[in-house]
Amino acid sequence: MKKKLFLAAFAVLLVSFVFRTAVFAHCEVPCGIYHDKTRVDLIREHIDTIEKSMNEITKLSKEGDKNYNQIVRWVQNKDNHADYIQEIVSQYFMTQRIKPVEPADSAEYKDYISKITLLHQMLITAMKCKQTTDLSNVEKLKKQVDDFEKLYFKDEKHTH
Repeated sequence: MKKKLFLAAFAVLLVSFVFRTAVFAHCEVPCGIYHDKTRVDLIREHIDTIEKSMNEITKLSKEGDKNYNQIVRWVQNKDNHADYIQEIVSQYFMTQRIKPVEPADSAEYKDYISKITLLHQMLITAMKCKQTTDLSNVEKLKKQVDDFEKLYFKDEKHTH
């Protein structure tokens, strides 16, 4: 019996190491340490990194003797930063900061829907940044962040 219990515990431990995931944006404990403005600034920084990565991928791909190692590294960099954006958008803003509103409160509900819609668009555009080196996706993502920031901070009540 003890041997089976030990083997089961070992299996659970082994699986947890093999399938562990990293949490980038927030631990989901309401600690009050993270700042909304800082999260938006981080998103912008990730967008700048994606843009630089796309430019480097395009430049390196045009060279006669392609350095595939560097191209792959820039692709991974671009994809990682798009993932970071998706993590901040979904794990920080969508699950923690944007609170659901009852449809009966039409003004608040409209504001809620606008914020969630912009965040969803950001998730999709970040995904498109991973799929291509089309810089129009970067520009679209920059505009979406600008629009979200204006909407989110319009009341100045988000000082968390």
